[in-house]
Amino acid sequence: MAGETVRGNGHGLGDDAELPTGIVVGVDGSEHGRCALIWAAREAQRRHRPLHVVTAYSVPIFAASGLDGGYSTIDDAVIQDGARAVLKEALDSVEGFDDVEITSSVESGDAAGVLLQFSEAAELLVFGTRGRGGFVGRLLGSVSSALPAHAKCTTVTVPLRFAERLGEKVEDRRLRDERAQEPPREPEHIVAVGVDGSEQARVAVLVAAEEAMLLGVPLRVICAVPQFSGSLAWAPAPVDRDQLFRDIQAQLKAGTAWLQSHFPDLEVQTSLVDGAPVDVLVDASRAVDLLVLGTRGHGGFAGMLLGSTTDGVLHHAKGPVMVVPDHEDERLADRPKFGPMLAP
Repeated sequence: MAGETVRGNGHGLGDDAELPTGIVVGVDGSEHGRCALIWAAREAQRRHRPLHVVTAYSVPIFAASGLDGGYSTIDDAVIQDGARAVLKEALDSVEGFDDVEITSSVESGDAAGVLLQFSEAAELLVFGTRGRGGFVGRLLGSVSSALPAHAKCTTVTVPLRFAERLGEKVEDRRLRDERAQEPPREPEHIVAVGVDGSEQARVAVLVAAEEAMLLGVPLRVICAVPQFSGSLAWAPAPVDRDQLFRDIQAQLKAGTAWLQSHFPDLEVQTSLVDGAPVDVLVDASRAVDLLVLGTRGHGGFAGMLLGSTTDGVLHHAKGPVMVVPDHEDERLADRPKFGPMLAP
């Protein structure tokens, strides 16, 4: 395990800073951050990749109330010591991962800016759904909403309620109350991916297949079809839903054949669901090991499944959500050979 690094000048990383590779996880001392950290450490172990643990802080500036005006700041060293304490606690939590190369750093600057900069070199960026919002600058709060849309690499958001699946105890009272009101649901060791026929969804499917192979579990491809309205310019009215479902099922079958040509040892399931995409995917996230989405779609037959829906799922998901940014993949080139696919 490498030693801790403290760097930054209040404006984030310098231009000459060497960015960490592998898996990067943001922590802030909260239970949410710890849950994300344990998930990231296990993922680093599975992938045989290094893990970098980071916390970020910014120094508050207060306007003076006197007639002379001006600004005053809190001592940087005091806040930095607090951030170091948060980092030490996090590193203590992953002491048992002896086979993982772990590095760490305390960064001075805006948390979102720091993590976005880290995403330029990282393979995977991991964070919790929200944090305590203290001196580390909302690292796991509003940041977790902004990062998936702007990160250069794949991101994973890990909600606190997944801690029990990781064998971690949770003290959050609201979470316990929430779970007590839900019907029991048996965990499924499976990776699920949402699709809408877009190119971005196909990219996400390929990444989801790789993750399923890594975990040694099946892949479930989910397509949710909401109720259509004649007010949508791209949807004819009235819509023959039976025919629509037959068409989509044919495309899912063709897509499955294409996927298994690249992953012949992977078990692929398909699920065509009548319902609102956010509701369907959030419900799926309650039981699966991982839910994978693209950053956006083109509308398609599932009503913008991977556009605004991704944001909705991130806010309500019950398990880890992986968001895959749009990128080129040579395996997309042979998809048309396997049968019908939705045209942009």
